[in-house]
This record gives sequence, structure tokens and C-alpha cells, in this order.
Amino acid sequence: MTVLTRWRRAVAHEIRLLRGALHRRLYASRRDEAAIVEAFHRLYFDARAFNMTWRNTRWLGCPVLKCPLDLWLYQEILHDVRPDLVIETGTAFGGSALFLGSMCDVLGSGRIVSIDTEARPGLPTHPRVEYLVGSSVSGDVLGQVRARAAAASTVMVILDSDHSMAHVLAELTAYAPLVTPGSFLIVEDTNLNGHPVEPDHGPGPMEAVLAFLPTHPEFKPDPDKEKFFLSFNPKGFLRREA
Repeated sequence: MTVLTRWRRAVAHEIRLLRGALHRRLYASRRDEAAIVEAFHRLYFDARAFNMTWRNTRWLGCPVLKCPLDLWLYQEILHDVRPDLVIETGTAFGGSALFLGSMCDVLGSGRIVSIDTEARPGLPTHPRVEYLVGSSVSGDVLGQVRARAAAASTVMVILDSDHSMAHVLAELTAYAPLVTPGSFLIVEDTNLNGHPVEPDHGPGPMEAVLAFLPTHPEFKPDPDKEKFFLSFNPKGFLRREA
């Protein structure tokens, strides 16, 4: 392929992107767009009541209680950041830990530590995944996690346990120092309490993030991680800049 051919293809690609952007701005108002996205978000989330969508999603046969678009973002982040250690609070059925371990297999590096208060039988086994039992903010668990983080050069954290504001804020305070610059601290389910689902939930992950950020300027929400419109973690993909 000649340089001129590559240049023409690059220009044609940019023209297509610009055409799409102009169409959105000229023929679809941002208010209408947001209303459509929020309506679909609620539809997708609430379909769990019929054992559909995220309540009926599996990775290699194991239930994984996530939005698949967020899982796709996780693999992009893992590829870009290449963490030596991923810390996950909230194991549930182990599907997300298995997914993360599988992605680390593809990349050829990385380990997962997944924490839950319940020792659930039948969790999936994977050579890159380790399960810890206990509260994510207990001294014993934090001591074990900090020891593993101290031996890793790049650390990423995903918070997905108790979704009360107080607990998430305690997790943010405890786990933020473990995240290495350039990596991510991800707060899951910031869509709760009317953002836009479960308006009666009460203060939760989103409110914890909003309370955390003003005193931690090294962390900033990454808007690129909402490029698929639907995410269960709006404003929850926090990149550490320093």
C-alpha cells in the first residue's frame, strides 16, 4: 500500500466521522439523545426482573452481573494499562473475576484478587484469580491486599460490593492510594439512586464518588469510558493522573 493510498483512506475515514458528528448535531438534539439513552438504560436494567439482560449474562458459563459494554471497556483498559494486579471488591458468582483472569491470559500478564464477605461455594477457579473472604474495609483484608499491591508495579481497582454511600466512600478512601498513576479506580453501579435507575435506592456509589473527588484531584472521571452511551458506571471510571 502506497503512502498516498494510506493518506486517502485516512482522509475518507475522518470525513465519515465528521459526517456522522454533523448528522447528530443537526438532526438530533442532545436532550432527545439523552432521553433515548436513559430510557434504554432503564429498560435494560429493569429487565433483570424477568431474568433478562445483565441478570442472564455469562462468561464461559459463569454468571457475570455486568453490562457487556462495561466488560468491553474493561478489556480495553487492561490492554492499555497492563496492570500487574487487579483488585475487585464484590465477588458474587465470580464471573467478573473469571473474565478479568481470562483477559489477563490473553495479554500474558496480571493477577486478580477478588474480595467478598461470603465464601460462596462453586466459584470458578483460574490460576490468575485469588479469592479473599471478609469485609473489603476490614483491617485483615486490607492488610492482605496492601501486601499484594506493594509487590505490583501497576495496580487497578474495581469497587463493586456494598452499594451504600458510606461503604463505597470507605472503600474509596482505603483503596485509592493503591491505584498507580495512569491506572484506574472504577466505581461500579453509579447508575443507582436515579442516575438513572432505582430512584429509591438512597445515596450510593454516585454520591460517594461526588464526595470523594473534590479532595482527591489526582483522580478524574474519564469521559471516553462512556463512549458506548450505556454504562452501569457513569462517572465511575476514575483515572489516576498522578
